[in-house]
Amino acid sequence: MLIGIPKIITPELMKVMMEMGHGDELVLADGNFPAAANAQRLIRCDGLGTKELLQVILKFFPLEYRREVAALMQIPPELNLVTSIQADYIEIMQETIGKQPVVKYEQRDDFYARSRNAFAIVATGETARFASIIIRKGIIASQ
Repeated sequence: MLIGIPKIITPELMKVMMEMGHGDELVLADGNFPAAANAQRLIRCDGLGTKELLQVILKFFPLEYRREVAALMQIPPELNLVTSIQADYIEIMQETIGKQPVVKYEQRDDFYARSRNAFAIVATGETARFASIIIRKGIIASQ
């Protein structure tokens, strides 16, 4: 065991985040997302919500600073679906980086294609619809 690592960060997830480099992407997939079918590396975090996992991941994971920091799946207007989870993600990222994050909204097929190229996909138990998010790793500036 280590000191200061939250219990919801599994050893496998921490290892993958450490292996990732600048520009690599990590998908936090909701429970409806075809994670196993799209993943190069699959990390299971069943029973966890994407929002709580994102908050903890961003304590260790530097977000991209020059381009968009994240991608979300565009909600088709014909669904007339109101969900707050995407706004919650933006708020969490804003608190982390101290400014409004640049987020790209992608149609479902484009989002799935992008996820296939991600470094890893984290399969969660999130039940909210359109709750998958792709985050892009940035750099840690030398001090």
